Amino acid sequence: MGGTTGTTPGGEVAAFRSVSKSYGPVRAVDGLDLVLRAGETVALLGPNGAGKSSSLDLLLGLREPDHGTVELFGGTPRAAVEAGRVGAMLQSGGLMTDVKVRELVELACRIHPRGHDTATVLAEAGLAEIADRRVDRLSGGQEQRVRFALAVAGASDLIVLDEPTTGMDVSVRQAFWASVRAQAAAGRTVLFATHYLEEADSVADRVLVLHRGRLIADGTSAEIKAKAGARRISFELHPEDGEVPEPVLRGLPGIAALEVTGRPGGVRTVRIRATDADAGVAALYRAGLHPRGLEVTGLGLEQAFLTITGEQAALDRAAADDEETVR
Repeated sequence: MGGTTGTTPGGEVAAFRSVSKSYGPVRAVDGLDLVLRAGETVALLGPNGAGKSSSLDLLLGLREPDHGTVELFGGTPRAAVEAGRVGAMLQSGGLMTDVKVRELVELACRIHPRGHDTATVLAEAGLAEIADRRVDRLSGGQEQRVRFALAVAGASDLIVLDEPTTGMDVSVRQAFWASVRAQAAAGRTVLFATHYLEEADSVADRVLVLHRGRLIADGTSAEIKAKAGARRISFELHPEDGEVPEPVLRGLPGIAALEVTGRPGGVRTVRIRATDADAGVAALYRAGLHPRGLEVTGLGLEQAFLTITGEQAALDRAAADDEETVR
């Protein structure tokens, strides 16, 4: 499948400009400013209720913002979708059940303004072997692959995937992401929301973190990890080295979190999240401890995500408390 470009000057594919969306008293999207550029593979992360699905609905023109504007390729989302410039795989919405997989994919290819060859789409979505199976006889993971096939049935410039690997086993997920990488290699912009942070870490070249409808982090996976500002220290303390002085451990400089596991009187495993790992390790030895198997590593994306969203939640609670005090 050949790639298509045709973005606005500067490579801008999509833009949220001060976008807000509420559902009754709930502010799902809160002043969101965001730009996607051509050729990016972007992961959209956030805890439940962060506004990921609402943001995707606004991007695709399924809902209108209360405030602000959403643009796709310099125009409205609806115009971009009607022109076939956007392919989408959403959590909501069912599939036609009384047809075969091949028939459904062929229909999508035919009605797309720039439709691909049906056999090619089936092969790239990993559906060739089940193409003659009825859709209502598919497993959850197979249904997800059909949704992906419908999203890439034509030469769209932007592919939007909402929790695409839900229900897929590990081997199928690996094959799926190989197909997504092929879409990116063809010059398309790929935006996907996921709860599987290892997918974002391995696939995306840009990561966005939402919290309560606001963008709180934007960068590469490495930059997001660095933003968390912490590293992990782990080691063992053996009984012959003396008791584990937990107050001493908690008093180490730059300690953000401490976990001690193991049987009292036996080997204890210590895991520390530290904002200053070098100072923490030096203080261990100054305290007369004898850490064994000492390891100092950077946070993974999952730990960084939890740190960033946890800190933001704490800030939100403090702001709410201050507002209540003023009242």
